[in-house]
Amino acid sequence: MSDNILIIDFGSQVTQLIARRVREAGVYCEIVPFNKADEILDDFGAAGIILSGGPASVTHSDTPRAPDRVYEMGLPILGICYGQQTMVQQLGGSVTSSDHQEFGRAFVDVKENSALFDDVWAKGDREQVWMSHGDHVDALPDGFSIVATSEGAPFAVITDEARKMYGVQFHPEVVHTPHGAQLLENFVLKICGCSGEWTMASFRETKIREIREQVGDKRVICGLSGGVDSSVVAVLIHEAIGEQLTCVYVDHGLMRQGESDQVVSLFREHYNINLVHRDASDLFLGELAGVTDPEVKRKTIGKLFIDVFEEEANKVGGADFLAQGTLYPDVIESVSFIGGPSVTIKSHHNVGGLPARMNMDLVEPLRELFKDEVRALGRELGLHEDFVGRHPFPGPGLAIRIPGEITREKADILRKADAIYLEEIRKAGLYDSIWQAFAVLLPVKTVGVMGDARTYDHVCAIRAVNSTDGMTADYYPFPHEFLGRVATRIINEVRGINRVVYDVTSKPPGTIEWE
Repeated sequence: MSDNILIIDFGSQVTQLIARRVREAGVYCEIVPFNKADEILDDFGAAGIILSGGPASVTHSDTPRAPDRVYEMGLPILGICYGQQTMVQQLGGSVTSSDHQEFGRAFVDVKENSALFDDVWAKGDREQVWMSHGDHVDALPDGFSIVATSEGAPFAVITDEARKMYGVQFHPEVVHTPHGAQLLENFVLKICGCSGEWTMASFRETKIREIREQVGDKRVICGLSGGVDSSVVAVLIHEAIGEQLTCVYVDHGLMRQGESDQVVSLFREHYNINLVHRDASDLFLGELAGVTDPEVKRKTIGKLFIDVFEEEANKVGGADFLAQGTLYPDVIESVSFIGGPSVTIKSHHNVGGLPARMNMDLVEPLRELFKDEVRALGRELGLHEDFVGRHPFPGPGLAIRIPGEITREKADILRKADAIYLEEIRKAGLYDSIWQAFAVLLPVKTVGVMGDARTYDHVCAIRAVNSTDGMTADYYPFPHEFLGRVATRIINEVRGINRVVYDVTSKPPGTIEWE
């Protein structure tokens, strides 16, 4: 029996969270846009199907629908929000727009028991959920019954237990629905019959076998950045093919303090991986001199990286394959049917692709994984926690933490301030509780008095955020004593900074940090 779940995406900004919850239940799943679902239904071998939410209205005739044969395959189906509505509409029920909308926290009253609620909710319970809808179901298809209601959604949960079809108007995938993860687990394990045995250990074994089959006796080259993704890729591929892998680490002069030494020591000395270390800091900083536009900076760094990488690859005799740390969110975004700013948003991560002249096939062993799963795989591989647990650090490094012109002096100042900030976070035992923390050297100077002298130096901003998905973030509420200690150390120990501010901005979906 198949152990996979197929998620058909209608454009919800939290569809990826559905996949994360399913995988947390130990079940492999993939997301496919609604308009490409029909192409893979036969080959994917799903044990069940989840229909995601979305921004459209099924009351309009030209909005997305699931392939009709989804409902004829005999598979369990769970429709979430828009997914519930399109299922109802396609099966002969009806959906209407309403003046009574529900956005945010709401409560559902459980009217009947259901397999979906097993060991989670029971008849008579009143449960908190997270709603986000303007339309609602007003007539059910044959075979369906109401099992839960809310003030704004009289059909909050509907089921056809005989056909194993379920629809929920709320979002069980978000943390604001306290028992939502258990409802999804019930669907994939108890209703769809999945075993829940998909683990990083099994993924590791599968990928090592696939890498060996793909590569054979040929050579692979990997651009090592020192970040989590490329580090895990390098160790995984090295475990699969050993000496056939060569890593190239391009130091562009915008890394964190001590990072280059750490990368070289770990991969060359500890793992004994073939590693080329190229210090190209003079080249990068020279080309960036006088450049202030953020996009120009990113493109400059991207082009230079490709040129240096290609040069070093040619020195070692080239390779047949290029290893990349492509993750599942990148794959999803690349095939999304919905337009939007994702390319712009992520331009500071993806600094450039390799030119066709390099003529290499790709090895992308992480393309089915989310970021937290990559960390789990890294731990499974025995990768040092300093690499596995480190905060995200986008491709151009300090370049996006220095608004305005980048100079070696500014990079050195920021490196020292950032190191002090992270050191204090670790000393306070907070590093693993924070998703990302970093310092920024602002493009302004202020007048200050230090001792008996007047100063005119840079302002440093420090930021720390918590996030579950990297798309939204809330600032971390440091105690004032901690902030005072960090500010005092930075001002006392880093020449060139005379003021430190803490950024308490929350990050809504789609915003770019600083630049």
